[in-house]
Amino acid sequence: MSHFDLSSLRFLVVDDNVHMRRIVRMLLMSYGAREVMDAEDGALALEIFNSQLPDIVIADWSMPVFDGLELTRMLRNTDSSPNAYVPIIMMTGHSERKRVIEARDAGVTEFLCKPISARDLYVRILSAVLKPRPFIKTKNFFGPDRRRFVNPNFGGNDRRATNTEDDPELDAVTEEMQRAG
Repeated sequence: MSHFDLSSLRFLVVDDNVHMRRIVRMLLMSYGAREVMDAEDGALALEIFNSQLPDIVIADWSMPVFDGLELTRMLRNTDSSPNAYVPIIMMTGHSERKRVIEARDAGVTEFLCKPISARDLYVRILSAVLKPRPFIKTKNFFGPDRRRFVNPNFGGNDRRATNTEDDPELDAVTEEMQRAG
């Protein structure tokens, strides 16, 4: 597998399950991450986020105090968040379509179903870092544009500008992962 240097990125892992936090921490360290903070609930995560300014947040959906969606909405609040553009990867055992849509509409950058695999977590991180989607702001939403790719069959006017440049490093990693199976 190609390797992207994650050593300069600061991660915040938020999950009420201590074992899941440890697993994600170990995976991040195996990818080369040096700084991984963790929190057991959304309230502590918000406190850590505001004081430590992580580069990527990986959060569970279901947690006490406030859940991953509430945390996402707070982090995306452009009036109070120190970095409303932070990539947020939502981890959850609930993969129903309505939940994926709800997470997207809250401003989640990437969605990851439990049980997670090392490969899938790495791909989500690379996607967030190497191919960030443009952010949009409307009256009721601030977050990454839900459209990831240009649809060649779409014949209408595009409402938002998109970056269609290829990223050879991410493409190489993705190809290698697909071959590995």
